[in-house]
Amino acid sequence: MFYDQAIIEVEAGRGGNGAATFRREKYVPYGGPSGGDGGKGGDVVVVVNHHLNTLYHFAHQRRFKAQDGEHGRNKDQYGADGEDLLIPVPPGTIVYDADTGELLADLTAPDARFVVARGGKGGRGNKHFATATRRAPRIAENGEPGEKRRLRLELKLLADVGLIGKPNAGKSTLLAACTAARPEIGDYPFTTLQPNLGVYAFDLDTTMVLADLPGLIEGASQGKGLGLEFLRHVERTRVLLHLLDGSAEDPVADFKAINAELEQYTPLLLQKPQLAVVNKLDIPEVRARFPQLKQALEALGYEVCGISGLTGENVRALMGRAYQLVQEAPEPALSAIPQAPALYTFEEEEGEGFRVEQEAPGVWRVHGGKVERAARRTPLHLDDALLRLHRYLDRQGVLQALREAGVQEGDTVYIGEIELEWHDQE
Repeated sequence: MFYDQAIIEVEAGRGGNGAATFRREKYVPYGGPSGGDGGKGGDVVVVVNHHLNTLYHFAHQRRFKAQDGEHGRNKDQYGADGEDLLIPVPPGTIVYDADTGELLADLTAPDARFVVARGGKGGRGNKHFATATRRAPRIAENGEPGEKRRLRLELKLLADVGLIGKPNAGKSTLLAACTAARPEIGDYPFTTLQPNLGVYAFDLDTTMVLADLPGLIEGASQGKGLGLEFLRHVERTRVLLHLLDGSAEDPVADFKAINAELEQYTPLLLQKPQLAVVNKLDIPEVRARFPQLKQALEALGYEVCGISGLTGENVRALMGRAYQLVQEAPEPALSAIPQAPALYTFEEEEGEGFRVEQEAPGVWRVHGGKVERAARRTPLHLDDALLRLHRYLDRQGVLQALREAGVQEGDTVYIGEIELEWHDQE
């Protein structure tokens, strides 16, 4: 099976916690706080790998997590940053947010990369909280969690030339005859179940990429056969070689039927340069009827070539003409990519405001990016850190808002994932 779509889950690394430590050395009488900062969590990055041409590797692994940052240590030692996780994808991969449908990236350039999930910031160590009046702070911050995301990957193959036509027209035979690709070849419908790529080399410096695009039959644009699975790949080709089985009952009708499917999928496909290629000239009956077929196809406005994929007759001339058309054709249209999206970063979380709501009797929740960020960075096992959070919430007006909403002694208050018990000391 050809994998050209995949849903994956990615999670960036969590930032390391800051350390709350003090120097205790023989000749340093006023050592003071020496807790280092935690390291940043690793990012998750999708990277183009030109050796890949399917998304098959995602059939076996769908969850990816980058490395967490290390915690800070004593003696002002910072934790190491987590290593970025690189996820290889083939050229032509489009990345969407699976939950919102937002287009994130269209990766076509060699070695292109895109950060799909950013690692969390490391927490600050207690040396950052020392002041002239508080010389021994027992406060440090937790590291931020990394971003989590569900992604939908869609592959549209990049090729100079696309080989289209009905099953058994000889597309795979032609690809095998002129490139090193070795597709399955057989005398039965849908021999080819996945696109095959091959490179035709004129010389060391002049090459052309061909894609055998299978499964096109009448009704393909409505999902019949395999066509709907692969019509999207035709969009990224510059030139189309439309192969016709010269021994078929009515090759011209086959030609019209396939072009009708292309037009129904998107009329833009018929604007691509297209050569009508009558195959199987090695059969005497086909050679005899070729002039008639050529005249009928030219009457439709198309350039016509006759070849034998089996014997190689006229194949090199066909490749030469296709290369000329490739050089003259415009670049294939890519997706309309917006400016680099504002990925979830902890400096740019939701706004400054907050809101309080009651979820159940005795249960309250405080919403607000800045407030939630402060809460999750607070190590709840440190009394000084809890006191600092309390003062922060008081300054932001959160405590007063809870009182006005009707919070009672002993009620549970959630701020993000942090659970607190309300004790009013006003």
